[in-house]
Amino acid sequence: MGGKLCQSRRNQPPAVLRHIRLRRPFPHGPDQGRSRTSALRAVTIRVLPAAAPGARREGRYPVGVLQRFERRLESMVQGAFTRAFRSEVQPVEIAAAIQRELDNNAQIVSRDRSLVPNDFVVELGPSDYDRLAAYIGTLATELVELAREHADLQHYAFTGPVGVGFERHEDLGTGAFRIRSAVRAGVDRGASFAPTSTTERHADAFLVINGTQHPVLPPGVVLGRGSECDLRIDDPGVSRRHLEIRVYQQGPQSQLVAVDLGSTNGTVVDGARVGQAPLSDGSRIVIGSTVIDVRRRSPGR
Repeated sequence: MGGKLCQSRRNQPPAVLRHIRLRRPFPHGPDQGRSRTSALRAVTIRVLPAAAPGARREGRYPVGVLQRFERRLESMVQGAFTRAFRSEVQPVEIAAAIQRELDNNAQIVSRDRSLVPNDFVVELGPSDYDRLAAYIGTLATELVELAREHADLQHYAFTGPVGVGFERHEDLGTGAFRIRSAVRAGVDRGASFAPTSTTERHADAFLVINGTQHPVLPPGVVLGRGSECDLRIDDPGVSRRHLEIRVYQQGPQSQLVAVDLGSTNGTVVDGARVGQAPLSDGSRIVIGSTVIDVRRRSPGR
């Protein structure tokens, strides 16, 4: 889920119309001759005073979420935080961008449930990043809370823990920022899958799921949403028993084969939908919205 470039305006009073310049990532190749600046467009976000508890605003956004976010920040860091944000980028603009990212990427999975991203990265230019560096921990915590509040009000569902990170990008000027988002499913090891530290250390193959490494041990590993699976993935696009990684020993080396277990949405290996397929170091498997990378240990290591 790509980010949009946001450009804020300096010295805006609170509780007024806020104007942010947005653009999508460069949608045309360089050979088409379209400049990046031609993709810019102005968007107005109306930030209203907080309403009484339980009140709702007409339209998509609930009253008070952004205001509560600003007040929590002010109470935590008081004047020091306000002085730091005399730069172009304002916390409420980042918060509003995360709300829009949730709304724009909501995927309906049932009548009362929509799946939304749970992993966000805020890209800032060098000036704004350096200015915010001392407050990034506090700001990230409050942005996570804001995302949860907004999701609760809109009946959105997360597939795993909500996280917000910040990155420094040299191509962004002061006042510009981008939001990247992704759906990262929670992954747990089943009760029957409990390799010892020694066994895990000597495994010659691993599955990397959302940054966490899991060993592949003979005779294989079953992945799915069900509690009986070796690796449980909380992704609505994954079947209860979705995929098995089978291990076939061939002398000192082992062969890995991905076998779809009759899943509803299928299994994709290296870009092709398969019933079963051999795996090698660097193979990429996609089930539901979850990406799984295969890592093999080099012989002799």
